[in-house]
Amino acid sequence: MSEYPAAARTWLPRLLLLNLVVEIGIVLTGGLVRLTGSGLGCPTWPQCTPGSYVPTVEQAEGFHKFIEFGNRTLTGVVGIAALVLLIALLRWARDRPELIRGTWVVLGGVAAQAIVGGITVLTGLNPWIVGFHFLCSMAIIAVSAWLLWRYPQGPGPTRSLVHPLVDLTTWALCVVAVVVLVLGTMVTGSGPHSGDADVPARTGFDPRTISWLHADAVMLFIGIVVAVWLGARLTERTEGSARAWGVVLLVTLAQGLVGYVQYLTKLPEVLVLAHMFGAAALVVVIARALVLSREPVQSPA
Repeated sequence: MSEYPAAARTWLPRLLLLNLVVEIGIVLTGGLVRLTGSGLGCPTWPQCTPGSYVPTVEQAEGFHKFIEFGNRTLTGVVGIAALVLLIALLRWARDRPELIRGTWVVLGGVAAQAIVGGITVLTGLNPWIVGFHFLCSMAIIAVSAWLLWRYPQGPGPTRSLVHPLVDLTTWALCVVAVVVLVLGTMVTGSGPHSGDADVPARTGFDPRTISWLHADAVMLFIGIVVAVWLGARLTERTEGSARAWGVVLLVTLAQGLVGYVQYLTKLPEVLVLAHMFGAAALVVVIARALVLSREPVQSPA
């Protein structure tokens, strides 16, 4: 990216990475809120408690109020990071409209997520809204990861580095990945970690049945990942795509292992949080592999 000023070459990669890190961070703090039963630590929204935007000594929620307030505060940090990134792109990279559009999506998503978070509180942690809140975060993480790895490729359209059939299979992989995430969210919404220690809110589904469906979808997903990885190894025009899909396979297997262990050990909180991090990591490496499976189209001299 030598055509950009030195400040842009220094700061844009850092801001893109920061944007992704804080997006993952807010998912983990949200998981901590859920696992500690702190979802209603601030029982109102947008205030924490009636008459105050911050926790008060008089609140009966104990340490839960600090955990929930911390998660709310991080929303502001996430929004600032996205806003600063957008300003930097508008100043230094106006020739990258795809990055600017993607950052607008992230910034708008953060604002929408703040509203959805408020709705979860006002509805007493309705499990369907909580699940939607999590899935929206996964979508924002996907866009943020795409921005991070798309930036070094330079401006302009891109073309696939693998056979068209492999390219098509990657999109089938993305669809199944969404199914896996949705079913995994339903597993959590049917299990013991409701987000509030006193008022559990569950979907009503049988946790074992949903867990089996989730596991079946994961098995299908693993098969498709293996197919894409092998297809990329056989057909890639330049090195990089197959290695990227190999990373997706490794993260998928690790995530599957954590999932089975947490199921067999009755969902200990630390493993549930690790599984949430694994979900975010899987979204990141899939977005990375999709980007690295393409290359910019060289303009004719």
